[in-house]
Parts: sequence; structure tokens; C-alpha cells
Amino acid sequence: MVRAHLSVTTLRKLIEMKMIPCISAHRNLTCLHRALGGIRWKSSYRQAPLLTAAPARGLIDEPISVKGRFLPPHCPVTVCAQMHSEDGDLWEAFGHYNTTSDGTVSLTRDHSVGGSYLGCEPMGLFWGLQPAPGARKGLRLRKKNVETPFVVHVSLLDGHVSPSERQSTELAAVTTERWYMAPGVRRIEIRQNGVVGTLFLPPGPGPVPAILDLWGMGGGLVEYRAALFASRGYASLSLAYLGHKDLPAPRNRINVGDSYFKTAFHLLQEHPQVCADRVGIIGLSFGVYLTLRLATQPDISPSCLICINGPVGSTVTLSDADGRTEQFESDQKYWVFDDDGYVSFKALSLPANLAPETIVKIEKLTCPLLCIVGEDDLSSSSIECANLMEETLRAAGKHQLFTCLSYPGAGHLIEPPYTPNSRASLWSVKPVKQITLWGGHLASHAAAQEDAWKKTLEFLETNLRC
Repeated sequence: MVRAHLSVTTLRKLIEMKMIPCISAHRNLTCLHRALGGIRWKSSYRQAPLLTAAPARGLIDEPISVKGRFLPPHCPVTVCAQMHSEDGDLWEAFGHYNTTSDGTVSLTRDHSVGGSYLGCEPMGLFWGLQPAPGARKGLRLRKKNVETPFVVHVSLLDGHVSPSERQSTELAAVTTERWYMAPGVRRIEIRQNGVVGTLFLPPGPGPVPAILDLWGMGGGLVEYRAALFASRGYASLSLAYLGHKDLPAPRNRINVGDSYFKTAFHLLQEHPQVCADRVGIIGLSFGVYLTLRLATQPDISPSCLICINGPVGSTVTLSDADGRTEQFESDQKYWVFDDDGYVSFKALSLPANLAPETIVKIEKLTCPLLCIVGEDDLSSSSIECANLMEETLRAAGKHQLFTCLSYPGAGHLIEPPYTPNSRASLWSVKPVKQITLWGGHLASHAAAQEDAWKKTLEFLETNLRC
């Protein structure tokens, strides 16, 4: 007699050997079940670990939910993100987690106990990205071609390990795409009336509100913030004014003046897809000075301003009435070097060090101003300059125009959220290789970027929407 507790595999072998003549080999397992009164199913099969990231393709300012499933309960795992910059450098971040009793790990729920960040940080894998061990010094992650995404490889590793050690088994992996430019956004190169820039237009016929986007003394044409603004429904013109091949030489000088910035503002304002009375200006670093200077011109009427960590004047005397400045390196008496030889430009923008005739007459402002300050800014005296803005507007009876967001632990480069901060990065290679200090602690800076971006979009919604 065959006992019901025999395994199915054993029963099949008995059938093949004709040791159960009363049950023909062609009968199915259902018939076998009926004949033997039930069989206990046993299997050693376990589904392979699975890692998901949703959405797998999204804008850089959108959070991602990363989850691992089908893992042993209460076991150590490492969740790792790796990507190559457009220059080919490897960036990585990782967190050490312990799976729950149901064999899952979720970055929106669980706490990292080690690695690049600690605690429950759903986007830590992204804002925590740093150059991999052995990388070149002074790297900073910036998107050059906004028509392609950052491609991030997210993996689940066995145990609490460092990805660079490459001693752990990859249990599962998924690839994500992080975009600055949403589908339907149009990118248009501008070389018109001497203006050098890139215009981004959101989908649809318009008209839409617009933003003139000004960066700092790093020069070149930086497009990624403007592309993201367009992805959020605003026409945006990123403007070059220094260090670009299509601008007047030499590249280490600002060889354009007030008329250049006015022309750019009017070019944006007069675009057929732009609401002419709904144009704002945003500036970071030296771009703050240019934003304030432009906004106080008699024939310029912006709807609002956003100033991120920048000065209210310049240390160099303007060389002519049009606003051209002297060579930047002439300010070296205010440069401060740390023990590693890295330079801080913070003292350059102390109000006491600014050339009095260059300080913008803030009292002339007539539109709302959002000032964003990183309290660990090592490149600009942003706190002192923000205080001067507030005091000046208050004295002019315009304090209602001023809003300040001040973030402890945040550095100079407050950019779109979930992007990594570089506390120091390469500033120049000629005549000597120079690394500059920006400041900012990873977690604090990341929190500042997330909050500042949210409140920036709210500020624009309030002051620019037609």
C-alpha cells in the first residue's frame, strides 16, 4: 500500500516502475489525489529577489520609490546607486538596510544604518551620490546635455558592504532615467541682437509666464535649471554673459553690460508665447547681483525675483557706464585659502568689501523678492547680503516685498532637488589648477534643496501665473 505522505516525485517514479498497477501512468495528478486521499505538496522553490524603482523614468525633481522584495527576513542588504557623468566619471551612493519580517526593504519606509547617509531618506541614493573612490579631485556633477537623461543603475547587494569593494553578490538591479527636460519641451538656441542663450518653451501654444535665468562667475551657458522650469510650465531663457565662445573675448572678463541684460529681458518678454507682464528673474551667486541690478533699471519691470546666495554689489569698480567689469582675478586680495589650498570667495561679497558705487539700490525694487540663503555658504556672504536687502527694503517701507528662506547646513550651490552637492570643486585650470569651496553638508543641503525648490515653485505660481 502506498502512503499518502510520499512526495509527488516518489509517486511518479513508482508509476514509471509499474509498482502501482492499479493506477495507470496516463492518469493526471487530480486522479492520483482522489485515489490516495490527498498529497502534501512541498517545494524548495523561492522567487528570486526583485528590485523596483518607480517611476523608472521621470524628472530630476520627482521622488522615486525604491523597493526590494522576495528576500530572506531580517537579513542585511545594501542598496546602491551608480552612474557615470557625461565626462565618464563614476559616481555612487549606498545605504545599509535590514529586511523586515516579510523579506522586503523600502527606502520610503526603512532606515539606512550605514553607508552614504543615515535614517529614512527615500532619495538618499540620489542626493548622496559622490565620486567613487579613486576619482579625480574637484569633481562636480552638472548636466551639460539636457536632451539626454542621467542614467542611474540601482542594485541590491548581499550584506552590508561598500560597492567599491566589489566583494558582494548583486541580488537584483534596476535602471532609472532622471531628466531635466520633459517630453514636449522645446529647446531653442538664441543668438539674436548679440544675446547668447538657450530658450526653453513648455508644450502648448501659450502664452505662458517666463523666467530669465542667470548663473554665476563660473561662466558658460548652464541650461539644466531653465529646462526644468520649462518642464514645470514656464518659458525660461538661460543667459550666458561670461566665458562663452560666442561672447566677446577675453573669456575671463564680463565684456557685456547693462544693455546686454536689458536686451535679453526684452527678448524674452516680447516672445509671442510669453505673457509680457509675467516675467521673473532668478540668479545664483554673482547672478544675484546681476538680477538685482537689472530689476532696478528704469525700463525693466519684472514680476518677481529669486536670489540664491549672492552679493548685492561687486568688489570691482565698473569700468564704464554700460556695466562692463574688470578681470575677476583682480579681487585676489579677498581670497582666503584653507589648509588644503582650496579657495573661498566668501569675503568678496561682504557688504563692507563691496565698492560702494556698485551696491544695488535695493529700495528701488517694486516686485516681490524671494531670497534663499545657505548658512554654510563658503563662497558668498549670503547671510550678510540678505540682511542688507531686508534692512534696505524695511527702511523704504517695502518690507512686504521680501521673503527669506535660510537653511542651516546648506552651502552655496542650492540647486534643483535630489541632486548631489559638491562641498568643493574645480574652479579653474589656468593659470593654475584651483579648487574652490562651496560649503554644505550632504543631508542638510539636500533637505534645503528640496524645500527651496518646492517654495520656489509656489512663489512663481503666486507671482507669475497669468
